[in-house]
Amino acid sequence: MLGVSLRDQIRNKEFRRRTRVTDIAHRVAKLKWKWAGHIARRTDGRWGSKVLEWRPCTGKSSVGRPTTRWTDDIKRVAGSRR
Repeated sequence: MLGVSLRDQIRNKEFRRRTRVTDIAHRVAKLKWKWAGHIARRTDGRWGSKVLEWRPCTGKSSVGRPTTRWTDDIKRVAGSRR
């Protein structure tokens, strides 16, 4: 294969460079931002942007930290319009 053993302790970044494989986390983040930009530019009133802003009413809230929503990540990086 690559002639590498676990004892060589090669970092993932170096391993991906040698095998020419892209980092899946980077690819997913890039596609997420691309789709978010696509949805943000739409102005025809379709449900995509409405779903992103929807807050479900579930009654009692669970104990602990609130779950991170998809839009929370976008607002953390890009900021909020409101």
